[in-house]
Amino acid sequence: MRRWEFVAAYLQGELEQGEVVYCHPPPGYETIGPDGKTRICRVIKPIYGMAQAGRRWQRSLFPWLTSWGFEQSHSDPCVFSCERTTD
Repeated sequence: MRRWEFVAAYLQGELEQGEVVYCHPPPGYETIGPDGKTRICRVIKPIYGMAQAGRRWQRSLFPWLTSWGFEQSHSDPCVFSCERTTD
């Protein structure tokens, strides 16, 4: 039995086409622009803390797993297995 640990997994997903997400600038960045207006940032990839981040990662990972021959469990759809023999 093996398992994989994905580092920064939520950062590997993609936003859906047409999905637009904005957030406040991170600490240390100017929040007021030269024109006196409050700045906001447009998010181009899912980030930790976003409600959508986990689902976007799942939509990237699941097709990849099935393309490599892994089968999704019927009892727990987040569990995949792949049986291989070594000859």
